[in-house]
Amino acid sequence: MAKTHDPVTIKKYANRRLYNTGTSTYVTLEDLAVMVKNGEDFLVYDAKTGEDITRSVLAQIIFEQENKEGQNLLPVTFLRQLIRFYGDSMQMLVPRYLDMSLDNLSKDQEKFREMMTSSFGHGPFSGLMEEQARRNMEMFERAFTMFLPFAKREPTAESPKSELTDEIGDLKRQIFEMQKKLDKLSEKES
Repeated sequence: MAKTHDPVTIKKYANRRLYNTGTSTYVTLEDLAVMVKNGEDFLVYDAKTGEDITRSVLAQIIFEQENKEGQNLLPVTFLRQLIRFYGDSMQMLVPRYLDMSLDNLSKDQEKFREMMTSSFGHGPFSGLMEEQARRNMEMFERAFTMFLPFAKREPTAESPKSELTDEIGDLKRQIFEMQKKLDKLSEKES
């Protein structure tokens, strides 16, 4: 998105209202989010002190977006790692690294969309990708339960409590058999 004009000035008043000096109207954080999505640049200043508060307002917009159902972009592990960088010797490198990473993602995003649309977006294959993703998730969940055989799972219509108990017993037997094989192998090496 090419920058064609100077950023719009937004003034934030003590009553927390935001005023767009370009349109001479009051705006909300949601309005500012739409401006960002449309590629419109703006700077936010405290109306009383003149201090540039753009960073805190953008962070506020992200916070609001993250709190909307289904809008989470920032994984908890990412947020924790980001917090760890504050005050760390790497702190100065993080903003530049994140800028470069997001810039590359933005450049590649349109190419990725075009590739997916041309491959799966239209015609008889349009639902195949969703179906494959669903199958992959089911397979992942089954595989994950194999690694956590004693994790509490709720009985369902497909797998009642007695079936879950049988599965745990089977898994215990399989573990016992594997342990016996490992013991035999270690005896041969000795």
